[in-house]
Amino acid sequence: MHVHIEKAEKYAKFWLNPVRLDRNYKFSSSELRKIREIVQRRKEEIEEKWNEYFRVS
Repeated sequence: MHVHIEKAEKYAKFWLNPVRLDRNYKFSSSELRKIREIVQRRKEEIEEKWNEYFRVS
């Protein structure tokens, strides 16, 4: 499972298990730290939405 983050011309991809950066384009290291914190804090919610979207039981 992973999540994509986009903002203007910036892009990042984080794996969820464990939460770790896969790709980054133009986000600063401080922005990436904040994004990682948000992904970690909302990991369960993201996984639930992932499962709903892909209809995984």
